[in-house]
Amino acid sequence: MCLGVPGKVLDIREERGTRMATVDFGGVTKNVCLAYLPEAAVGDYTIVHAGFAITQLDEASALETLQMFRDLGYFDDEMGAEGVSP
Repeated sequence: MCLGVPGKVLDIREERGTRMATVDFGGVTKNVCLAYLPEAAVGDYTIVHAGFAITQLDEASALETLQMFRDLGYFDDEMGAEGVSP
């Protein structure tokens, strides 16, 4: 199953004409494309699906969802357990 996962934008950069970001998913970082979310800024929380930021959300909702994913073991299976904070 594919899920959109909330993460926090740590930095934004241009790569070959495309806005890219490093996004933190509770301790695991990934490179994410911001093409569908041009208004995203450093510090924002976004829902990421298949490597693309698809919507923004508030910090409380993002943290609650990340905790739920941890409780369900999602990070162990999908993101790798190493580096994910409890």
